[in-house]
Amino acid sequence: MVYLIEDDDNIRELVIYTLSQAGVEARGFALPSAFWRAVEERRPALVLLDIMLPEEDGLAILKKLRAGADTAHIPVMMLTARDSEYDKVVGLDLGADDYLAKPFGMMELSARVRALLRRAEARAPEETCYRSGPIAVWPERHIAEADGREVALTRKEFDLLCLLLRSAGRVVTRERLLQEVWGYSFQGESRTVDVHVRTLRQKLGAAGERIETVRGVGYRLRGQAE
Repeated sequence: MVYLIEDDDNIRELVIYTLSQAGVEARGFALPSAFWRAVEERRPALVLLDIMLPEEDGLAILKKLRAGADTAHIPVMMLTARDSEYDKVVGLDLGADDYLAKPFGMMELSARVRALLRRAEARAPEETCYRSGPIAVWPERHIAEADGREVALTRKEFDLLCLLLRSAGRVVTRERLLQEVWGYSFQGESRTVDVHVRTLRQKLGAAGERIETVRGVGYRLRGQAE
């Protein structure tokens, strides 16, 4: 999945159409806030990023992507009307993988996108998969499946499911879930865990019944990790 952040409606729609015609799945966002929400749901394989944006500029977004453990290695191509050498250098120094100045041709954009995706796939390490029964997750791509269908999860729900899968067959205490998923010590906030588990079960459908409540302790995913 390619994510495009571009506030010009005409350019955004044209780029998404061009990529879809080339067989590349893509989504467009006019606002950075919408982009960040989408990243929480599903991590992209490539980001096309304009510099001049409302809310926050593209260089700030690039900094955040490179600073995040889950997003640091996502390829980023800068798309911008700025064509000065200084802006190119700044973008590349911050970690951009490519740079295309407007106006650009759709054929060139499509070719560069495909090239970046090929390079990213070639250097990607062997993919990790956690699986137990009908539930499977691929952490590197932030993809979760239940009974063969993809399930849209928030970042916390996804991390929660990964931990339960890695510990399949064993009880995971609420304290451990809070520490590893939320990053803070247990201080009576067990309701946070319970609410997320309930939502996770609902999203997993029938497979969600495999998440068992161990009263007074925590949760256990029934079965063994594969």
